[in-house]
Amino acid sequence: MGLKTFIGGVHPYEGKELAKDAPIKEVLPKGELVFPLSQHIGAPATPIVAVGDSVKKGQKIAEAGGFVSSPIYSSVSGTVKKIEPRRVAVGDMVNSIVIESDDQFTECEYSPVDDVTSLSREKIIDRIKEAGVVGMGGAGFPTHVKLSPKEPDKIDHILVNGAECEPYITSDYRRMMEEPESIVGGLEVILKAFPKAVGCICIEDNKPDCIARMKEAIKGKERMEVKELKTKYPQGGERTLIYAVTGREINSTMLPADVGCVVDNVETVTSVYKAVILGQPVISRNVTVTGDGIRTPKNFSVLTGTDLSELVDAAGGLKEKIAKAISGG
Repeated sequence: MGLKTFIGGVHPYEGKELAKDAPIKEVLPKGELVFPLSQHIGAPATPIVAVGDSVKKGQKIAEAGGFVSSPIYSSVSGTVKKIEPRRVAVGDMVNSIVIESDDQFTECEYSPVDDVTSLSREKIIDRIKEAGVVGMGGAGFPTHVKLSPKEPDKIDHILVNGAECEPYITSDYRRMMEEPESIVGGLEVILKAFPKAVGCICIEDNKPDCIARMKEAIKGKERMEVKELKTKYPQGGERTLIYAVTGREINSTMLPADVGCVVDNVETVTSVYKAVILGQPVISRNVTVTGDGIRTPKNFSVLTGTDLSELVDAAGGLKEKIAKAISGG
């Protein structure tokens, strides 16, 4: 794919220009959707639907399999066709719920909240857990667990990771540019759960438009600031980010909470906003489909369960003689 290299792999800022200016476009799936029961760190979810059941968009189809687990929701309306092992992007065979979409997208009713200040910390955590929010920066760690440290009063920094230092990927950049209010709303929710913390929206200095956009979005907000960070790899790594913002070091045996920090990706924080304020479960996320081997690199809003091939097609398809396809940041 004509990639430049550095020590350890691809240059960290190679390819950003391909999709940087492509606005987020919604892609609606066709036909079958596959919902793996292990799409998060922890115990697999347990199906609560059976073959032949009709489901609505936003309906829970699998319960969390334990504390470190997460429920799963259908992103479409349709019929459960199968519950069987299916191959996922990393190559594993994972037990999955297969739903045939009816293309109607008939949606459940949700329970929004008008005022986050009316919610207790416990209620906030419950709404995040029930909505199936997990880390969307790549780890897939259940967010309600991350927001439940042993000593919550010692958390003094909530870091919103907007560094996006991986090569090619621009979906977080587009989220910050197009929907800054959802990020600010999610951060407000988390800060309500940690009243002694300051919220830092962390962005590298190669994104001055994002920095300006987020600074404007937090005007008048208490306990929020935008942290402008040096552009370097891996600035978006959890430990690197914590050190860059606070000067605190953590080793491989420690968690961010051990130094008073919680770190969440911008996409995760947006999901927190949707879960707690709008009452919506996780049924979509933003992704980038890009590279020298893609005809029209784009950023998409994608419903969970969508086949990756549909996203490639929506980005114009593959060019001839691609060298490698990589899933993930």
